[in-house]
Amino acid sequence: MEKEIPLVHGGYYHIYNRGNAGENIFREQRNYPYFLTLYAKYIEPVAETFAYCLLRNHFHLLVRIRERETCQVSKDLTGLSKVLNPSQQFSNLFNSYTKSINIACGRTGNLFQRPFGRIRVTNHEYFANLVHYIHVNPQKHGFIDDFREYPYSSYQTFRSAKPTRLNRDVVLEWFGGGDNFKMIHDLPLDTQAIVELIGNDGD
Repeated sequence: MEKEIPLVHGGYYHIYNRGNAGENIFREQRNYPYFLTLYAKYIEPVAETFAYCLLRNHFHLLVRIRERETCQVSKDLTGLSKVLNPSQQFSNLFNSYTKSINIACGRTGNLFQRPFGRIRVTNHEYFANLVHYIHVNPQKHGFIDDFREYPYSSYQTFRSAKPTRLNRDVVLEWFGGGDNFKMIHDLPLDTQAIVELIGNDGD
């Protein structure tokens, strides 16, 4: 079982999860955009997103939990305002998505493993390597021959000028610009440089 560490305001995290008992969490193409729609609803109020990859049976995210004063608030049953809890928001995301899949597929029970994986990233030198790792994942697991063509990761967003919810400018700054972003992604990935940030993430 993954060690459940707290999500601290202002902290950067590699967050990942997989299907319970190896079950697929994305069963049809429409599931991927639907998950991202729910992600925007539940997670954007409490976190910035820098990179993501959704695979058939697991996913990866690189996020920064917003500072307490910039997290959205909600009202409790007494009408008092309170800051949204980041861990609870992730649970709400997984529960909402699970309910939809259960209805569509006629299944019951948990879809995701609990607790979800989270590793805090404290060394800024690792950010670019972790983004690279997240983007290469579909090819690493054999879902596609070339990760650059995978449609359910953030890689293509960084090669585009279209508006995005991702914190694209910050990520490109980590890489030293768009040309370096492409060049580094074309190089072999050095997983040993970030082995402590990968965890038991779906291998």
